[in-house]
Amino acid sequence: MRCFIAIDLPDRVKSELVGLQNELKASGAQVKWTEAPNIHLTLKFLGEINEGIAQEISRLLKNISENTTCFKMDIKSIGVFPKPNFPRIIWVGVNKGDKEIKDLVRSIEDGVEKIGIAKEEREFSSHITIGRVKSTLNKDKLVNALKALENKPINAEFLVDRITLFKSSLTSQGPVYEALTKVNLKTT
Repeated sequence: MRCFIAIDLPDRVKSELVGLQNELKASGAQVKWTEAPNIHLTLKFLGEINEGIAQEISRLLKNISENTTCFKMDIKSIGVFPKPNFPRIIWVGVNKGDKEIKDLVRSIEDGVEKIGIAKEEREFSSHITIGRVKSTLNKDKLVNALKALENKPINAEFLVDRITLFKSSLTSQGPVYEALTKVNLKTT
C-alpha cells in the first residue's frame, strides 16, 4: 500500500486555502488543484509499504508523539516550485511552527531509517501543496495572479495536536486518502 505521514489540517484552514485556489483559477491556467479533503502537510512520503511496516511505523509515531508537544502553526504565504516565472507546484508556506515541524520530520526520518526506509536527501521545506501546473496554457496570467497574492494575509493559525499515517489509493478521479493511524501529541 502507498503511504505517507502528514499533519491533517482543520476544515476552516482547508476552506481558506480553497479560497486561494479559487482566486488563482480565474487565470485560466491548467492546474490540478488539491481537493479540499486531501489538503495536508506531508512530513514523510513512504511509498509502497506492507502491513508489517505500517504497523512498525504506527508504533514509531506513537513513540514520537509521546515526546512531542502540541504546537501552533500558521501559514505565511503562497509560493511555487521551481521558480516564480515557471511554476510547477503551487504551495503555501509555514511561518509559526516551522521549527517544530522540522524537528518532527527529523525524528520521523531517524525512526523510519531504522525500519529500513531511506531518509529524504533533500532538505525539508514546510509547505502545503495546493496545486500542480499541468501545462503552460495561460502561464503568464497564473504568474501575475500568484504575484497579486504574495502579500495577502492568510487566516490559518491552528494547533497541531496530532500526526497521521495515511494510505493513498490512486483512482481515476484522483487520490483517496484513508487515515490508518492517528496519534495525539503531548499537551502542556
